[in-house]
Amino acid sequence: NMKDIKRRIKSVGSTRQITKAMELVSSSKLRKAKQRAEQARPYFNELYKSMCEIVSANTDFSTVFTVKREVKHRLFIVVAGDRGLAGGYNSNILKLAASAHSADPEKPKIIAVGKKAIEYFSKRDYDIVGSYPNIAENIKPAQAQEIADTAVELFRKGEVDDVQIFFTMFVSQLTQEAQQMAVLPMMTQKLENYGTMTYDPSPEAVFDRIVPKFTASLVQCAVVEAYASEQGARRTAMESATDNADAMTESLSLLYNRARQASITQEITEIVSGANALE
Repeated sequence: NMKDIKRRIKSVGSTRQITKAMELVSSSKLRKAKQRAEQARPYFNELYKSMCEIVSANTDFSTVFTVKREVKHRLFIVVAGDRGLAGGYNSNILKLAASAHSADPEKPKIIAVGKKAIEYFSKRDYDIVGSYPNIAENIKPAQAQEIADTAVELFRKGEVDDVQIFFTMFVSQLTQEAQQMAVLPMMTQKLENYGTMTYDPSPEAVFDRIVPKFTASLVQCAVVEAYASEQGARRTAMESATDNADAMTESLSLLYNRARQASITQEITEIVSGANALE
């Protein structure tokens, strides 16, 4: 029994070393991911502001990207992780994407970012029009633009009537929120203060040129936010696992000491009994 307990203590100790190492790695990656998220937001905000200014300056403004249609076919861009051991990070975003079309007669087309998203939708016979594993940590503008171009082209051709992106918003190291955001048709807001500007050849043409770049910026921001969320969730999960390993080691050590003390007491009793018998 004591050998089994000692073997168990050694096993838990080895597991603790792994979880502690993963916690430290996630903490390091989280700091870099937060910095990248902060750097990506200004460009996205300026593009959105420019689009709102174009719409606000033209009362009869309308393009293919702003007109709402009857939704018959959807496209979901789903951003999940490439690895597990991150608590409920992957399951939360995948469940949100699955529930978003539960009332639709047909499944949406999918652009899957991350191995977990690819595996999930492949097993369930979704029409995957784009697969992007292992890009979240160091996503390049060209990769985000490729995803955006696929979505924009499908919407422009009328093959899909609605484009949405699913990702996890990083709130803090302890809090991450699964998000569902509309991408196309574009939702802009009227601005009260905007400059008078002339657009050549037309406001609609300029707007249509900005849409793919704006969509790419949105995709990149979403992927960066999701990656930061993944590292935060993994850090929390590994910290909890490390604490549990410490508690288990303490409990097993106490059990081992009790068993050892009982064994020593039994040996002393046997010696005393033997000595008494000789008398």
